[in-house]
Amino acid sequence: MTGLATENTLIRNASDVEAFARQCFLASPGEQLGVELEFLVFDRTAPARQVPWTRIAEVLPPLPGGSVVTFEPGGQLELSGPPGSLPDAITRLTADVAAARGALRDAGLVPAGVGLDPLRPAWRQLRLPRYEAMAEFLGMPYGALMMCSTASIQVNLDLGTRPATRWERAHLLGPVLVAAFANSPLSGSRPCGWMSGRQAVWDRLDRTRTAAVPAGGDPAADWAEYLLDARLMAVREAPENPENPESPEDARYRPVRDGSTFRDRLTASARPPTLADLTYHATTLFPPVRPRGWLEIRYLDAQHPASWPVCAAVTHALVTDDRAADAALAAAEPCAGMWLRAARRGLADPLLRRAADACFRAALAALPRLGATPALVCEVATFANRHVSPGRSPAADLLHLAGGPERRLPDWLAQEGRI
Repeated sequence: MTGLATENTLIRNASDVEAFARQCFLASPGEQLGVELEFLVFDRTAPARQVPWTRIAEVLPPLPGGSVVTFEPGGQLELSGPPGSLPDAITRLTADVAAARGALRDAGLVPAGVGLDPLRPAWRQLRLPRYEAMAEFLGMPYGALMMCSTASIQVNLDLGTRPATRWERAHLLGPVLVAAFANSPLSGSRPCGWMSGRQAVWDRLDRTRTAAVPAGGDPAADWAEYLLDARLMAVREAPENPENPESPEDARYRPVRDGSTFRDRLTASARPPTLADLTYHATTLFPPVRPRGWLEIRYLDAQHPASWPVCAAVTHALVTDDRAADAALAAAEPCAGMWLRAARRGLADPLLRRAADACFRAALAALPRLGATPALVCEVATFANRHVSPGRSPAADLLHLAGGPERRLPDWLAQEGRI
């Protein structure tokens, strides 16, 4: 199929789906980094109280670095920094995080860097049609937890001149990075049994859309098969506002309840799906690494507002720098596929700790080559000394706050703690 150019182009068979998938893997020779940060926001005087997203939005100032502000269904604040070189992307997003934190602090609010809400139950605030369909499809309790109670760091990377290589690296490094940055061990103020409870929530959703894309040697063909075999979540129908047909807020979404896949729709639908249908379907799939003309690395827990640059810088270095990747992959290979083991045990697992130690050493060697500032390199080294070398994921600090007679978790949430 040629000319996948308009949203009305018909998708008639699996070959058309593969043509779309190959567009997601076109080489991009740049080395840009993009980072999307999600934060759970708490009321300083009453951490157990839900914070309306409108209260957050009304106090945020214009952001000096140009980040885009959006909100997740549960009111989580998301800052999407503009892409750029490693130092530029980090600098601009750091300025925006500082501006947002300051404004929220003045309003009595705290953006907490944690991957799963440790205190409050899931409460969905946004009622857009696509979220209604998603909530119905994913169900309770894990659908609600994912939509309303989780927060992550998403690292976006150019595919480079060898897209398959970076795709493979992002997957092989995944369990080690999940363990190194595991930061969601609590739910309902109690240990949930996982160092990355956020990752455990995702694992309990529809596996046709949250499992890693199976590797078969050709990433585009593998992605095409994943697209075909994933269950349909919803079908986008005519917009409620015909004068603005492109607005996702105005579209109507019909939940799909029969378990059918996109492959089924190709063969059973009276009307062949269009490119717009396939594009929307792809946005409802949430594998740990997703191709979109760049790589979306989606498996990282949110980190403290002051330490997220470590997460972004290490991931960027290990995927994009060839020398760092060679050393990191040699260490990470024994941990390949250990997604759940990494989520459950974090760096307390000796195998994952040893791999993480080697990966951080490789990243520290690479960061100056990538233009990282001395301050950023120092931050990475400090994180490694505090968490990686002793085998203590950030989640261990949260467990300490929640345990013992003092029960200091609410105080940390109110005061922005040290984690």
